[in-house]
Amino acid sequence: MLQSMSEKALAPTIGPKRSSPRIEAFKAFWKRLRKNKAAVVGGFFIILFVIVAIIGPHVMSQDPTKVDVLNKLQTPSAEHWFGTDNFGRDIFTRIIFGMPLTLKVGFLSVAIGGSVGVVLGIISGYYGGKIDTIIMRLMDVLLAFPGILLALAIVSVLGGSLTNVIIAVSIFSVPAFARIVRGSTLSVRKLEYIDAVRALGASDFRIIFKHILPNVMSPIIVQATLRIATAVLTASGLSFLGLGAQPPDPEWGAMLNDGRTYMKSSPHIIMFPGMMIVIVVLAFNIFGDGLRDALDPKMNR
Repeated sequence: MLQSMSEKALAPTIGPKRSSPRIEAFKAFWKRLRKNKAAVVGGFFIILFVIVAIIGPHVMSQDPTKVDVLNKLQTPSAEHWFGTDNFGRDIFTRIIFGMPLTLKVGFLSVAIGGSVGVVLGIISGYYGGKIDTIIMRLMDVLLAFPGILLALAIVSVLGGSLTNVIIAVSIFSVPAFARIVRGSTLSVRKLEYIDAVRALGASDFRIIFKHILPNVMSPIIVQATLRIATAVLTASGLSFLGLGAQPPDPEWGAMLNDGRTYMKSSPHIIMFPGMMIVIVVLAFNIFGDGLRDALDPKMNR
């Protein structure tokens, strides 16, 4: 009798095992993201692009730089799905080989510029004072120039190459990250638990990277996703102007530049590279918008 009563008393305290708060938060985030059908479609295309960029060049049988003047300017067919360009090169093959170049510029430039911008933004928002003034005035100077013009000026000084395009796009990406992270840091810094951690003797380094940075990751992730689309568009524009990837690299912007002379007689030369640029940029933009809605605390109900 006593044993059964003790078991009943303990029963409510045992209960089913609950998941960790991080897992519960991720499930809630995924549930909100799935409601945005456009974001799901954008995420699907991004995953597809990454897979193609990794696997595509290894499974293609044709050489993207091989010149075949006897078959130049062919329209799309069973042998050449997207036709051939003015040098007889297969456009579909060149687009597949250009996918890693395009994503490399997007991801790498945003990773570099975002890392620098996040560090500057946190330092500016956390310490304030003269440090904040100096960093933010420097960011204002960079923001005074339109992104494409700033990148164009940097590449013009450094010279035309894919590496210099990455450097240029990285530099003009820094201010956007710095300002967003600074604003988020100013909000998090005023919370009571930050004062409590500081009172316990935690160093500034520990407070910044263990307590503040994890709490400002949501806007960083959203900004990074949207910024990749801008980076891809900027890199393609610079390559179109002859300041990015150099021939015979199959970069999509450079392919547009090569085919503009034949725009009227053979529109397929510019149609397919242009279409791929639009699809990639649109995929990252709609996925970034979905992330913003899913990560917004006001949406968590």
